[in-house]
Amino acid sequence: MSPALIALLPFIGALLPGLLVRSGRSVAAMACGTVTLVALLGLLLHIPAVMRGEVITARIEWLPMIQLNANFRIDGLSLLFGTLILGIGLLIITYARFYLSRTDPVGKFYTYLMLFQGAMMGIVLSDNILLLLVFWELTSLSSFLLIGYWRHLPEGRQGARMALTVTGMGGMAMIAGMMILGQIAGSYDISDILRSKETIQASEWYLPALILILLGAFTKSAQFPFHFWLPHAMAAPTPVSAYLHSATMVKAGLFLMARLWPVLGGTPEWFWIVATTGLVTMLIGAVIALFKDDLKAVLAFSTVSHLGLITMLLGFGTREAAIAAVFHIINHATFKAALFMTAGIVDHEAGTRSIQRLGGLRKLMPVTFAIVTVAALSMAGIPPLNGFLSKEMMLYEASHLETARLFFMTVATVAALFSVGYSLRFVFHVFTGPERDDYPHQPHDPGFGMWAGPALLTVLVVLIGLFPNTMAGWLVDASASAVTGESEHAHLALWHGLNAALIMSLIAIAGGIILLRRHEPALKSWESAPRPEAKVIFDTIVRASVLAGRWITDKFNNGSMPRALSFFTLTSLFAGALAWYTGDAGPATRPMLPVGPIPFIGWLLAMFATGSMVFFHRVRLLALVLIAIVGLITSIFFTYFSAPDLALTQISVEVVTVILLLLALNFLPKRTLIETTTPRRGWDACIATLAGLGFGGLCYAILRRDFAFDSISGYMLENSYKLGGGDNVVNVILVDFRGYDTFGEITVLGIAALAIFALTQTLLQGKSSARLKNWVHDQRRAGDRHPMMLVIVTRVILPISLVVGLFIFLRGHNQPGGGFIAGLVVAIALLMQYMASGYAWAQDRQNIPFHALIGAGVVAAGVTGIGAWFNGKPFLTSAYGYVKLPFLEEFELATAMGFDLGVFLCVVGAVMLALNSLSRIARQAGETVNEKPMDIDLSEEQKGAH
Repeated sequence: MSPALIALLPFIGALLPGLLVRSGRSVAAMACGTVTLVALLGLLLHIPAVMRGEVITARIEWLPMIQLNANFRIDGLSLLFGTLILGIGLLIITYARFYLSRTDPVGKFYTYLMLFQGAMMGIVLSDNILLLLVFWELTSLSSFLLIGYWRHLPEGRQGARMALTVTGMGGMAMIAGMMILGQIAGSYDISDILRSKETIQASEWYLPALILILLGAFTKSAQFPFHFWLPHAMAAPTPVSAYLHSATMVKAGLFLMARLWPVLGGTPEWFWIVATTGLVTMLIGAVIALFKDDLKAVLAFSTVSHLGLITMLLGFGTREAAIAAVFHIINHATFKAALFMTAGIVDHEAGTRSIQRLGGLRKLMPVTFAIVTVAALSMAGIPPLNGFLSKEMMLYEASHLETARLFFMTVATVAALFSVGYSLRFVFHVFTGPERDDYPHQPHDPGFGMWAGPALLTVLVVLIGLFPNTMAGWLVDASASAVTGESEHAHLALWHGLNAALIMSLIAIAGGIILLRRHEPALKSWESAPRPEAKVIFDTIVRASVLAGRWITDKFNNGSMPRALSFFTLTSLFAGALAWYTGDAGPATRPMLPVGPIPFIGWLLAMFATGSMVFFHRVRLLALVLIAIVGLITSIFFTYFSAPDLALTQISVEVVTVILLLLALNFLPKRTLIETTTPRRGWDACIATLAGLGFGGLCYAILRRDFAFDSISGYMLENSYKLGGGDNVVNVILVDFRGYDTFGEITVLGIAALAIFALTQTLLQGKSSARLKNWVHDQRRAGDRHPMMLVIVTRVILPISLVVGLFIFLRGHNQPGGGFIAGLVVAIALLMQYMASGYAWAQDRQNIPFHALIGAGVVAAGVTGIGAWFNGKPFLTSAYGYVKLPFLEEFELATAMGFDLGVFLCVVGAVMLALNSLSRIARQAGETVNEKPMDIDLSEEQKGAH
């Protein structure tokens, strides 16, 4: 099975619970379990190839221009983590079926779970760091949904926010680090990066990239000082805790460190940062776990401690330590998932997770007691269980360090001592002792569905401990080889002789037993001792950040748009000036073009109109006329510089805009009130002048210089006919080369028109409707509302305009024109009917559903683009050919015409829908009072005169 399909299957499975949940929770669970099982079998089929040292890859081009490709790989490390994710995921799916109550929305739970499973599989199978980052952030989002699944619990919501905040911030840092790493290696593919060790470690950017990437890994794997989020995530349902914090989310950081170990490891920086962080985390997590009362809190901090253990081993940078790290990843997943699920069983059946309210459960819950005993002893590192083997390997590596050996040996032994203490406490304080008569619920073992999963995992705990090479040696070899880049053959055994590691282990066991016996006085000392609370610190930082953000917002953005635009403009000016004076634009290389009298006069008119608009902008009608003059002069400039397409577009847009604004101005005050002081207007004028001069100067500098890069215009001119079948380069760019942009633009245009229509609908209801009905014009109206000459002319030119629009549409691929201009011409002809004969007359005579017209335009453009797929071409690629019909000359037909038709329909629909909105406002405002149908009847006119 392809690695890409294995990564995709969980996402497909996420669609099933919502569809099947009405058939019952068992059906939803079975569907998710089936998909997970298929993905697991597909992964396991690659075991023979992986054992031969092969790397199975799947490469799919996604965004090759930025090197973001959907590349996947399966090697030993992917096989290890993928097996844990899917294998334990299958057990969690079954466990959750029986754990969750009937009031819990099971469909939503399984959807979130499968999304998270897919994100984790994407991380471990990715062969592109940009793709890995996508999945990395998806794990943060999906884990947020899972941790906050019980949204009615405040602690659940806070735990979800805390996890998202911490891991999300680490993810942002990691994105920067990954970008630097890819730039150093010259590729974003992990396969290429793993072959660039010397280049990466020799780069001056190695240390920044290392720190940023480790921030992402440490936050995700709850390493000090980011460890505090994981215990608060225990507010999630136990299946979530068992899955996220034993085999998946918290191990994502470990996976990343292991994946990049060949290129980032082996340096002093790596050793001191990673190994020291892991050691401190291991000790702090173990100490805190010993004094927690909540079962899941004990397991949470123990998870933090064991994650620190694995991080420390990876930080040592030796091949033997890497082998021990991957072996402990396997062991930790087995006993910790079993313990989380049994903690959930105790909570589910006894009604509490508080150790103080438990005890004496050994006879009441014998099956659960047996599972907990085996798993907890393995967590403590008691032989002959699997936890003992990897703990011994860790102590052995600590005792053979060349740097700071005594320090690491001492702290590791103390951490192992506390680990024994909290593991034995989990067994003895919960299950031994006398039975109580004040349990919240009467404890008893659950049904087979709940204890089968943890029981299977404890069987693996025993088997791996007794037969390590047979049960796990092959997987350790494959995964360790992928980490180190060398062929590894681990020697896993219960007995390695009498050595320092064994002595350290015996000290830890003996000390742990003493700690258990002296737990009560130790707990009193712990509670009375002053110590920082991570949650309090986090809440303080968040509160301070919010207050600081509000202060900055209030100071710099008080809701005033002019103020915000002033800051934006000044910042842009500062950035531009800094770039100009620190850069090297070089001297001007192009001569000035001669300026004739006509362009100079046009420039003077444009400047005069612009300046006049600034002075008279409060008179809205005059400002509108001046804007139209500027637009007209701009279109003349386009014509002067041989851009007829742009000139036609500019003129058409100006006419449509002016007409619509004139019609809208009918319902608005004719003058704008003065709302600012004279000094403020002077300040704004200075900023505007600086911005205009700056932008003008930039344009001048660019036009006077030649640059090393070639303009894309040459490619467009050369390939317009060859690839698009059109001589009109502008039109070919719009409907072919940049057709996707145009498709998005017409979609946005249609959405804007629909938004105007919806806003108008709101305006015509409630209090605003009453105000419109009682609205009185602020100026006297002309006596002749609809001059007869204007009425006759507009009706005569309507069919002519439609023919002109059709002509412009048909010629657009080879001559100036096209769907956009044709749509504007037709819209202008229809707009003039409204202006000449009034809203009521025009509205009564059109029954075109402009909503449907916009939709038809988008569909037409989309279908045209999809048609290219059937030709094996990218979306919106044009095809063209020549047709000869009888009695006609040979002419060209291009699929771009279908796209242009979509543009035409969208433009006409959007303009007319906006006009329709104004028409409805006019009718509501009583515009029809003096409206008179303009169907000319001389006899009626004569009767009126008499």
